[in-house]
Amino acid sequence: MAASPRSKLVGDIVNSDETMLLARIAALLERLAPAPAATADFAAADAFVWHPKEGALAPVVKVNRVDLGLLKGIDRVRDELGANTERFAKGLPANNALLWGARGMGKSSLVKAVHAAINATADAANRLKLIEIHREDIDSLPLLMGLVRPAPYRCIIFCDDLSFDHDDTSYKSLKAVLEGGIEGRPDNVIFYATSNRRHLLPRDMMDNEASTAINPGEALEEKVSLSDRFGLWLGFHRCSQDDYLAMVAGYAAAFNLKLDEAARDAEALEWAATRGSRSGRTAWQFVQDLAGRLGQMMA
Repeated sequence: MAASPRSKLVGDIVNSDETMLLARIAALLERLAPAPAATADFAAADAFVWHPKEGALAPVVKVNRVDLGLLKGIDRVRDELGANTERFAKGLPANNALLWGARGMGKSSLVKAVHAAINATADAANRLKLIEIHREDIDSLPLLMGLVRPAPYRCIIFCDDLSFDHDDTSYKSLKAVLEGGIEGRPDNVIFYATSNRRHLLPRDMMDNEASTAINPGEALEEKVSLSDRFGLWLGFHRCSQDDYLAMVAGYAAAFNLKLDEAARDAEALEWAATRGSRSGRTAWQFVQDLAGRLGQMMA
């Protein structure tokens, strides 16, 4: 007996509802499924940027950096970071490094310049890989470490301008990854960070914790213990006028900018005065302006 038009319509509705329900279940299961394993072609470049959402390392063909010889007024920290990095490149024990202090004094420039200097004399199989992780992605460090651990290269994980604000608890995961976790830091990984803060946390945040805690000393220990995970502390301080002018002279000579020395120095000091800062960054910005006015290229 043929089904009536009414029963056929009811059957179609039921089938449609079941199809929609199955589609919703499939979509939910897809969202709950683990993310695809992160992959990377470490041979593609010497530098990468970490993208945690994709679980991938994006190669950087041309790194934005200056030559190590152009960094003036930071000789001691330059030598210390260079020696630490060279030991790491040779497979010897080396420390995580925190470069802290005055803005614009070449902290991030030094990390990138040292990386380039070490690789300049290394063969293809022993070149260091520089991997930048953004501050807001620190929570994904365990995933990145898992990706890098089996890599046949030694890697510098680099975070520029690392600091933590109020109510930010991601610093705890960083502590575990650096030294305290059960797996520990991979043998082929070292962590370099730059910050304007010596202890990576706001001073008032540390003071507030101490004032409200039952044991103020314990509260401060919790905060300070993060920077203790870095075995190498390198301080960058505001430069003197002589150091600033030496930076300007070094940049001008490197790019063959022709200008009377006395006139150049006077302009450079005026440039710094209008910005209220003498630093390597200020010197670089002045030389860029000077090259533009002279109609010369910086290459």
